[in-house]
Amino acid sequence: MKNQVRTFFLFLGRFSLFSVCFSVLLVIALKWLPIGWTPLMFFREMGNDIPEKTPIRHEWVSADEMAPNLGLAVVCMEDQRFLTHHGFDWQSIEEAYEKSESGKKSGGASSISQQTAKNVFCWPTSSWIRKIPETGFTFLIETFWTKDRILEVYLNSVEFGPGIYGAQAASTYFFEKDAKDISNQQCARLAAVLPNPLEYNVNATSGRVVTRKNHALQQMANYGYDIQLTRINGDVEEEDDTSTDTK
Repeated sequence: MKNQVRTFFLFLGRFSLFSVCFSVLLVIALKWLPIGWTPLMFFREMGNDIPEKTPIRHEWVSADEMAPNLGLAVVCMEDQRFLTHHGFDWQSIEEAYEKSESGKKSGGASSISQQTAKNVFCWPTSSWIRKIPETGFTFLIETFWTKDRILEVYLNSVEFGPGIYGAQAASTYFFEKDAKDISNQQCARLAAVLPNPLEYNVNATSGRVVTRKNHALQQMANYGYDIQLTRINGDVEEEDDTSTDTK
């Protein structure tokens, strides 16, 4: 019996060491390599989250092939302390916990780094078990990647609608133009749907998306400084929003 226990813990130790080493090497490799497929895409394709099967739309583009203010819009709406925290926005986590304890509805407290780790390395279901690898990969990407790289990967892997992943696929699908050519209004629209891209429609002409889009534009003007990935001058242009949609 003692030998069996010893063998089990020896196996567990070796497996854990292998997992850690493999994870570190994977994160280091993806510091430079484009990411063409993610677990999020796989689980969406295999699961029942999308009522009607839709083809996967995804095309990797580098940061300089995206509109300069897209990163700013996403940071303003998803994680305004992205540049200053080290993967975990403890202030947002504490605020969400306090709201939950008082019975109030709490918004998401996951940082862009955590969402990137979840999208690229973990399965998308909500569970405490998933939080373990998510936390580990968040630490690793914050250690080995730059903030520029984290945001670049996030913008290439995040879901903008059913079957639509990344800035390039979203821009061509919703606006019929490349990601580098979208306007500030369109950047704000993409950022506006990120809390729930399966329910919100980027081209909605009224309701929650429009409210969030306007808020994003205001926050972009207020934020107004270089976020490393893009050169931000703080000016939000008043462009014509000619998008139309039935939803």
